[in-house]
Amino acid sequence: MRKHILSAMEAHAISQYPKEACGLVLAIGRKQKYFPCGNIATEPTEEFRIDPEDYAAAEDVGEVIGVFHTHPDATSRPSPHDLAMCEATALPWHILSWPEGDLRSITPAGSTPLLNRPFVHGAWDCWQVCADWYKREWGLEFEAFKRADGWWESKDNTSLYEANYEAAGFYKVDQPQRGDMIVMEVGRTVHPNHAGIYLGADPALPGGEDSSTFGPGPFLLHHLYGRPSEIIVFGGPWLDRTRLILRHKDAQPTT
Repeated sequence: MRKHILSAMEAHAISQYPKEACGLVLAIGRKQKYFPCGNIATEPTEEFRIDPEDYAAAEDVGEVIGVFHTHPDATSRPSPHDLAMCEATALPWHILSWPEGDLRSITPAGSTPLLNRPFVHGAWDCWQVCADWYKREWGLEFEAFKRADGWWESKDNTSLYEANYEAAGFYKVDQPQRGDMIVMEVGRTVHPNHAGIYLGADPALPGGEDSSTFGPGPFLLHHLYGRPSEIIVFGGPWLDRTRLILRHKDAQPTT
């Protein structure tokens, strides 16, 4: 980290403490600059959310090459949310513990395992594990759907899976085959709020990721709220919770 950038980060940390300070590292030609941003999170002493107007202003100044925030009265160790968002933004993240003053940088790995990833809504959640499976198995890509935590709890909110599956290239079927997306209702909900990939009798995952699983199947890859992603046997109560079986128009035929 260049000294003038670190000095600017520390000054911002001091001015915002005990709130989390946040900002962006910019490349302007051959030079680099720290661009402080406003934290508009609901609980700014516990988390940060960069003001989108500040982000847009920063992009007018230079190329965003890094994201910065502080951990007030805590270590610089990245949280699961930090790791997930580092991957989601595909940018280095710089974390400064304050007032300790320890700076730690993390870089996106580029490929988060499908199994045992921690749950971070909006970054590593049930939709994302499905989207990542489709990208790695069939090369399909989807837009980065924005979703607020708890969207499924009110009838006044849009039912996101039901409202968006057709535009994303899916259509309803009656019987699942490998690669179909199973959409379910789990917990206290008024909308279908959980999804997984139906794997059929073969729990193998793309890239040779270890997917050792007990049982004869059929299997489902999913990421339940608050738990690591996993493969389960699909049946019983999961069948009872199923509301949609969706197949993508570009699905590869099963044999």
